[in-house]
Amino acid sequence: MDLNTVHGILFNAHILFSLALGIWAASMAARNEPISGNFWGAVATYSILAGGVLLVGVVMTLQGLRPQRIVVYYLYMLWLVAIMPGLFTMLRGRDDRHAAIAFAILAFFNASTSVSMWQREVLGPWAAIDL
Repeated sequence: MDLNTVHGILFNAHILFSLALGIWAASMAARNEPISGNFWGAVATYSILAGGVLLVGVVMTLQGLRPQRIVVYYLYMLWLVAIMPGLFTMLRGRDDRHAAIAFAILAFFNASTSVSMWQREVLGPWAAIDL
């Protein structure tokens, strides 16, 4: 299995995980439940998964492979790695209904952004570019 395939699998998992986080946060908000520690662990896992996708992209770049729009790829991936912990920091660890709504909106936004990256071929195909 080559790194292009691994990157694609991890990115698809990232999209599905974003959707799952959004549904989970929306259900907590609808039931007016506080955000649980399990959810915070899932947010950390989300960031680690996005970091893993980015790491595979860095490895492929170091091997001489490039997507068509490499700068846009790295900007989007840095956003996806940093934004969930960033929202946690901005909300100062709040766990009320409004925080759950904010996390649900952000998770659905990240999923739609990721799908958009895939549709616009920002993710690849990664190919060797002769300089």
